[in-house]
Amino acid sequence: MPSTVRAGSLKDPEVAELFFKEDPEKLFSDLREIGHGSFGAVYFARDVRSTEVVAIKKMSYSGKQSNEKWQDIIKEVKFLQRIQHPNSIEYKGCYLREHTAWLVMEYCLGSASDVLEVHKKPLQEMEIAAITHGALQGLAYLHSHNMIHRDIKAGNILLTEPGQVKLADFGPTAGTYRGFERMDVPLSFPRMAPEVILAMDEGQYDGKVDVWSLGITCVELAERKPPLFNMNAMSALYHIAQNESPTLQSSEWTEYFRNFVDSCLQKIPQDRPHSDDLLNHVFVQRERPDTVLMDLILRTKDAVRELDNLQYRKMKKILFQESHNGPQPDSQEGDEVSGCTGTVNSVGSNQSIPSMSISASSQSSSVNSLNEAAQDDRSELDLMEGDHTVMSNSSVIHLKPVGLLCTCARAHTRTAIRKIVTREMQEHEQDSELREQMSGYKRMRRQHQKHLMALENKLKAEMDEHRLRLDKELEGQRNSFAQEIEKLVKKHQATMEKDAKTFNSDEKKFQQHIQVQQKKELSSFLESQKREYKLRKEQLKEELSGNQSTPKKEKQEWLSKQKENIQHFQAEEEANLLRRQRQYLELECRRFKRRILIARHNVEQDLAREELNKRQTQKDLEHAMLLRHHESMQELEFRHLGTIQKMRAELIRTQHLTELNNQQEYNKRRERELRRKHVMEVRQQPKSLKSKELQIKKQFQDTCKIQTRQYKALRNHLLESTPKADHKAVLKRLKEEQTRKLAILAEQYDHSINDMLSTQALRLDEAQEGECQVLRMQLQQELELLNAYQSKIKMQTDAQHDRERRELEQRVSLRRALLEQKIEEEMLSLQNERLERIRALLERQAREIEAFDSESMRLGFNNMVWGAIDTHTRTHTHTHTHTTGFHQHTVTLTRLSEALYVGQSFT
Repeated sequence: MPSTVRAGSLKDPEVAELFFKEDPEKLFSDLREIGHGSFGAVYFARDVRSTEVVAIKKMSYSGKQSNEKWQDIIKEVKFLQRIQHPNSIEYKGCYLREHTAWLVMEYCLGSASDVLEVHKKPLQEMEIAAITHGALQGLAYLHSHNMIHRDIKAGNILLTEPGQVKLADFGPTAGTYRGFERMDVPLSFPRMAPEVILAMDEGQYDGKVDVWSLGITCVELAERKPPLFNMNAMSALYHIAQNESPTLQSSEWTEYFRNFVDSCLQKIPQDRPHSDDLLNHVFVQRERPDTVLMDLILRTKDAVRELDNLQYRKMKKILFQESHNGPQPDSQEGDEVSGCTGTVNSVGSNQSIPSMSISASSQSSSVNSLNEAAQDDRSELDLMEGDHTVMSNSSVIHLKPVGLLCTCARAHTRTAIRKIVTREMQEHEQDSELREQMSGYKRMRRQHQKHLMALENKLKAEMDEHRLRLDKELEGQRNSFAQEIEKLVKKHQATMEKDAKTFNSDEKKFQQHIQVQQKKELSSFLESQKREYKLRKEQLKEELSGNQSTPKKEKQEWLSKQKENIQHFQAEEEANLLRRQRQYLELECRRFKRRILIARHNVEQDLAREELNKRQTQKDLEHAMLLRHHESMQELEFRHLGTIQKMRAELIRTQHLTELNNQQEYNKRRERELRRKHVMEVRQQPKSLKSKELQIKKQFQDTCKIQTRQYKALRNHLLESTPKADHKAVLKRLKEEQTRKLAILAEQYDHSINDMLSTQALRLDEAQEGECQVLRMQLQQELELLNAYQSKIKMQTDAQHDRERRELEQRVSLRRALLEQKIEEEMLSLQNERLERIRALLERQAREIEAFDSESMRLGFNNMVWGAIDTHTRTHTHTHTHTTGFHQHTVTLTRLSEALYVGQSFT
């Protein structure tokens, strides 16, 4: 329910179902206040419908922090509604009236703390085992439902008439496991588990805190007081957190009991058993009489009855003396009434356990009774005005008004009850300072933890943001590099495609150029043959014309034959020329293709070298960025660690200063209380001295009376035995003797009075000085304990800071080593990839050259020719086979080839 809802509002149906609609004042009668705490008051009451005796806890939710009070009431009611177990106190309902919640619960006989106080001695081991067994069953039920009590102590373990053990006081301290990430309200400090103290700063705790408190309760039942009972609550916190777990001091207890207590008081929660595990412990499972608790209750009732009778006889004697002596002066009457009231008050005082601290149960109280026969003997109840035991917070107040036979005695009894309840209220008011101090201390611890967590979250967010920014930068660089490589690969592909087209075009141009030259050569050759044929024909004709003897027919035949020979020869030469041209064309084309293949290989190598160098450069830049990022993260981590440690040290310094101030305030308060007590003693001393002086005066008067009687007897005797004429001298002598003796008595009286006054003053001064010395020693010990605790905390903090720095240095060194290893592996992988690509490229190119040469050999070109081709390729280009553009491209490819084969490599 949100805190903005007005306190007492029942608009929420879920909240409205928690409370009954009836008027509680009409349902319950005979209300008597029997306890008081910071929450309000606890009342004895009767249900008018069934005459059942119940306990009503009235909790006001008005005034300051009304919403918080209302939320605490809702929380407690919800918690009580969930509990249905024989070992938990029965919840009967809750009513609302005039901004006050009436929480009605089962009315029990008393608590284990009541029993301890009545008998004034520890319980027997069997009785402790029986009480512990019942409490464990209740705790096991709570823990099995993920609930936690968190204020287990003897005052919260109640006993019923049939001898049943019940857990009580389920105030705001109780709740579910997940609800206890920090402390919300104070606890009974001597019973607080170490992890509860640590929960002020960190972590959660579970039901094992109840197991610790149960172990402390066992020590309380065995030794009447819990450990650290007389210690300041703040000092108790330091002691619990710093020192070893308490143990049983006496050697009379069995090993089973000692082992049980030691198991409950394991400081490490993980080593502490669960409540259901302890149910199987030998200590609680040992055979014992079924009536052990019934016998304990009966013995307690007998002790209470005997105490009541004793107080009754004292009061009756006082009243008898008052009635027998008759009216007294006002001062004496006031003294006697005060004495009577003081007697009744002493009853309550003798039956009350002093408040040790204001615990978490300051929000709730359980009401108990050790009435011998509240239901069976109504007359005795009326006679004795009730027989109640009130457990409020960590103190148990027994209200034992003594039944009297007169109205005056009843008035004294009611006055005593009112005085005891008033005194309880005053004790709570005094302890509220400590409670407020402790609440402020816990608020400071929570605030410190909140500040530290906020700083850690802020620095974590800054670290995450910085890491994200670095990751984005690295990812952006990698994406940029990938895009550059992709562009470079595309550029290389485009270059290869362009070169392939250029090579094809140049090859065609080269063929066309050779073919054109060959056509010209063939035309010239044919023209030359024609001229040669004409010339030869003219020469033959001249030869024939010079030879007149040869017949003309023969000449014609010979000339024709010569012409045919010439033509045949020219045809052969033409055929030879065509064959040579064809061979030359094929050879030059083959040579050109090989040069193109080599040039393409050179270009591939250059492009591969460029790509690999680019990848190498990118990888170097990436590694440099990774190292720079590592340095940046390292610097930020050390700066963050220094900031956190600086704040933690500052918060611890503030905490220690607050603890020291609290301890000093506590010391001043104790000293003020002691001074106030001493002042009261000094003020009360005249009354005590007056009483002793009256006693001495009475003794003096008695002595004077005796001497007077002796004087009269002696005077009569002397007068009888002395002549009448000497009577005057005898009387004068006796008078002088009497005066002398009375003067001696007066001097002795004055001396006795002075001795008594000086002795009493000296005794008072010595007693007060002794008390001051004891208090100073105790406070000094607590201050030394605080200083030791703070020194230990500071040493632990410094050690933690050193450990954190070492761990950070180790993490950074390890991360640097892993980064360098990763860089080395990536460089090795890149080098292997480089070598593999070069090897694959060279092998593929070699296979292509080999395949080309094999095909050339198959076509009839031998190695000598290709050797000449290679030399020819490197030295010159045929003058008849190059155009200007082709010549430039061929020179470029040739230079690339020379660069590849002469001196350059991929390394």
